[in-house]
Amino acid sequence: MKITWDNVLAWRMRRQMLEEPETDDAVAIVSRLCGVQAQVASSAQTAVGVRQRKPRRQSVKDALEDKKLVKTWAMRGTLHLLPVEEAAAYLSLLASTRSWEKGSWQRNFVTLDRLEAIGEAVHHVLDGKVLSREELTAKVIEKTGDENIAEHMSSGWGAVLKPLAFQGVLCHGPADGGRVTFTRPDTYLPKWPGMPEPAEAAAVAIPAYLGAYGPAPIEAFDQWLYRGALRKADLRSWVADLGDRLTKVEIEGQAAYARTEDLDDLASATPSTSVRLLPAFDQYVLGPGTKDTAIIPSARRGEISKAAGWISPVVVSGGRVCGTWNAEDGALSVTVWKECDVPRKQLQAEADRLGSVLGTDLTMRVQTG
Repeated sequence: MKITWDNVLAWRMRRQMLEEPETDDAVAIVSRLCGVQAQVASSAQTAVGVRQRKPRRQSVKDALEDKKLVKTWAMRGTLHLLPVEEAAAYLSLLASTRSWEKGSWQRNFVTLDRLEAIGEAVHHVLDGKVLSREELTAKVIEKTGDENIAEHMSSGWGAVLKPLAFQGVLCHGPADGGRVTFTRPDTYLPKWPGMPEPAEAAAVAIPAYLGAYGPAPIEAFDQWLYRGALRKADLRSWVADLGDRLTKVEIEGQAAYARTEDLDDLASATPSTSVRLLPAFDQYVLGPGTKDTAIIPSARRGEISKAAGWISPVVVSGGRVCGTWNAEDGALSVTVWKECDVPRKQLQAEADRLGSVLGTDLTMRVQTG
């Protein structure tokens, strides 16, 4: 089956609830997106809000408090919001990479023996408990007798804690003012399903990814999950196990996989004319990755993927990134790339919608860049 990028991008816009919002349910939106990056909490809430029919700024906070969403280190080692009942599938695949067994990781952080000791201590001290980072560090040191792990445990990057998150040993707990807290998902979350085997997890995660960001080469899933760290033999095996649930397609000469159930909708998708303003770290960009020239011209990538891992807020028109924006103190500054034609009327309507998501009136200024 041959399709065009116009087909694909129009279909993705609809599947990601950007063509026309389908629900107000934050959990349903996060599920459809296979998680929402939450390094910046306000961006995560905005990513959900721009996809809601009636944006409500408390929706993510409420879903976390209701234990329907969990916050934990996940894709690419970054903090994500994930539906509780689906999170373990993604984490299982991340754990399957065994990235912490590499010599370079151990040289930079801790040896496998020390990590195992930390993991056993964390499992013990978080049993039915919610602890701040400082409390967790103190109790793990007390349990292990290893005072040298304090620096690693207290790091905001969480390098030593990420392998434990991938294995389902810990997750973030409820907010405590400005303090980060940790807990155990199996004792804190009533609907925590337990960790599946990787093959079982792949049967969930791969179709879910293609259901939002497909059609795509399977390598795109690998990059999105953990920057290409999956074992390639495992990846090939998991795709083969999916059988006729997946179909090979061709997008203007590029080979890709699609969910078989999506083929008719892909073939009939008409080019999108929608204009959307999406926040920093939005999944529309992160799903395929900023190197995907179908949505971001290679010459413009540096304006989107910036220093220290920052991903800029973007203007999307017709499914393609056409600029960037920034909102501060009621002023919305939009830069539309000179090679793009973005209708001003649609841009103003989207600016008004963004204001409702952010809970403020915005005065828009547009420039060409």
